[in-house]
Amino acid sequence: MPETPPDLDRTDPEGAIAAAAKRCSNWGRWGADDVLGTLNFLDEAKRREGAALVRRGASFSLSQSFDENGPQKGWRRRNNPVHTMTDTGVDAERGVQGFPHGIGGADDYIVMPLQASTQWDGLGHIFDHGHAWNGRRAGDVVNSFGDSVTGIETVASLIAGRGVLLDVGRVVGAALGTDGELPDGFAITAEHLAATIAAQGGSSRVGRGDLLLVRTGRLTRARRDIAEGRGWGDYAGGAAPGLSFTTADWLHTSEIAGVATDTWGFEVRPNEFDVAFQPLHQVAIPNMGLFIGEMWDLDALAADCAEDGRYDFWLTAAPLRVTGAVGAPVNPIAVK
Repeated sequence: MPETPPDLDRTDPEGAIAAAAKRCSNWGRWGADDVLGTLNFLDEAKRREGAALVRRGASFSLSQSFDENGPQKGWRRRNNPVHTMTDTGVDAERGVQGFPHGIGGADDYIVMPLQASTQWDGLGHIFDHGHAWNGRRAGDVVNSFGDSVTGIETVASLIAGRGVLLDVGRVVGAALGTDGELPDGFAITAEHLAATIAAQGGSSRVGRGDLLLVRTGRLTRARRDIAEGRGWGDYAGGAAPGLSFTTADWLHTSEIAGVATDTWGFEVRPNEFDVAFQPLHQVAIPNMGLFIGEMWDLDALAADCAEDGRYDFWLTAAPLRVTGAVGAPVNPIAVK
């Protein structure tokens, strides 16, 4: 059971969610027709600021693999990607492909849930009491044909700018004696975020239009478990460190454009109420309009940031342009 933050009543998730949703709502902030949410904060000036951070040209993929060895276990029909070849080198050798003058080729396809691995949650992914982002009725946004209003394709060209890594696992984990990793059920509060910024220095400032990455070390631990023969365990859906419900106000007032973590669910699990499921999602996505990334691989980037002491960088993280999707895979690239 996670530790209860001060002033959080574990028995009243409904009241806490309603109060936070009211305080942190961005409904109408950019007009009744808005479909971008917090990506409105990421403007051209912020992209120029991010591009100017490229000094060495070192690049880091922040994506996990998309293959059958992923963490999914079938929860809500989420399985790992199934990759199938439709043309192969064997076919080319046998001359059965029907091409002239000896040319051959290979083709393949993939079948997968759009949130099987590294991904963005779109604004149509979570609802609050039947309402989607900006106060729309959920059924008017997403039906069996997909999200016709805030589908992930609406932001396909926008998610690129100044990225900031807060390596909470390294900073707070050092104080806990956990060697760069936070324990499962550890709720990251605004105070932990502030302490990490202070420890990392000026390049860690977080503000309007930034793309915030929060490393907990949970993926690091999962990889160690795999290497030692224990497999993924409950990485996909089980207990994990993550952002506390109480960070809703910090996320709102910081005016970040998006936030991503190295965990399956972004927020701490188990959640901080006696009976709840992803309450911070319920505030952040439909009420705040905040874009949330999950299962990002932040380890190599974190090691480089710790070495050179710089925690901001150019980040491009365009989701795959799947029309009407409420979430989509992404291969984020950080460049320093």
